[in-house]
Amino acid sequence: MHTIEQLKAGELKGIKRLQLSENLTTFPMEILSLADSLEILDLSNNQLSSLPDEIAQLTQLKIIFASNNQFTSLPSVLGLCPLLEMIGFKSNQITEVPAESLPLTLRWLILTDNKITALPEMLGKRPRLQKLALAGNQLTHLPNSFSQLTNLELLRISANQLVAFPIQLLTLPKLAWFAFSGNPFCQTNQACDAIDSVPEVASKDYVLQEVLGQGASGVIYKAKWIEDKQQHFPSEIAVKVFKGEVTSDGYPQDELQACLKVGIHNSLVSSIAQVNESDCLALIMELIPPHFKNLGLPPTLETCTRDTFNNEFTLSIEKIKKIVDQMTQVFEHMHNQQVCHGDLYAHNTLFDEEANIIFGDFGAASMYHMLSDEIQVSIKTIEQRALKLFIDDLLSICVEEDKNTSLYQSLVLQVK
Repeated sequence: MHTIEQLKAGELKGIKRLQLSENLTTFPMEILSLADSLEILDLSNNQLSSLPDEIAQLTQLKIIFASNNQFTSLPSVLGLCPLLEMIGFKSNQITEVPAESLPLTLRWLILTDNKITALPEMLGKRPRLQKLALAGNQLTHLPNSFSQLTNLELLRISANQLVAFPIQLLTLPKLAWFAFSGNPFCQTNQACDAIDSVPEVASKDYVLQEVLGQGASGVIYKAKWIEDKQQHFPSEIAVKVFKGEVTSDGYPQDELQACLKVGIHNSLVSSIAQVNESDCLALIMELIPPHFKNLGLPPTLETCTRDTFNNEFTLSIEKIKKIVDQMTQVFEHMHNQQVCHGDLYAHNTLFDEEANIIFGDFGAASMYHMLSDEIQVSIKTIEQRALKLFIDDLLSICVEEDKNTSLYQSLVLQVK
């Protein structure tokens, strides 16, 4: 984090990344003094509602973040920034996205949690676009030009007002990570036995202990039962307490239902009970043994949609094959239950020394049993691409001496 005082004193000359959060109401023009070097500008968590035309003078700017501000329109001047490829304006009050605000170099656009009702057709004419996050808006339809987004790989349209499934997405050749729950076209009165069969408990039936992890949709705690609940459930449990608001992936209630609908599988986090109270939405799960570790790390600003791994981390081809076989079985199990995970990644996968895996994090999951057979087949095909990229990422960390084996070559063929 930097300060306005540092900026005015000239102490930040030559920096590539600037982060200011000082309850700003106007854009500090001193930022323009960094035009020759500044590549990443983070103005999140301020009170800004506009950007000056002079921001186009930041000729090296590649990334701008302005989440949690007061913008009601995506600033048109952004379209004049010659190298700008990533725009993040999450959690503002945006109702309008002018076509002029979309730079030709656009690769990554985050407009989650705004009030957008429509998008310009021009958005579909940004050929470099790979990642698009639109969850938590008021969109009733998507531009027909989205069929031209041939490089789009990750799309979040959950928690909108889409009345029909946007079929122009089904022919996109690279779309692999797709979340669409929480729209009118997903609503159904059809009862789901898998969800109803998971017992409900009260939040007073357990005591939360230490935090095990947290993400966009909630916090996971270690917990213990009170009184005799352990007679009916495993004694070692974890509880995910969902946040109430919309996340980058959609509504917490949709995540809970997708988890329950998927049901039980040896390589999935086991859901054993649910809490549905007016002030508490939670999922009770079996506690994962501590020897399981994260298989991968999330994508970076540079990799955009692709996972990363710790330096020097490698796996033998035998372990990779075992992991792939398990994930393939998980994939088939989920889609047999008509659930698309939406986030099939190594960073959502835990593994142990024997290459056993546990897959979880259903924040981007979408149930699709209410859609037509044709659309259902296409949704499975989309996630099949994510599975292939998962395999490809694992092959990138294969030990060098195993790359000449027939087993390695067989996995390469699965990716093609």
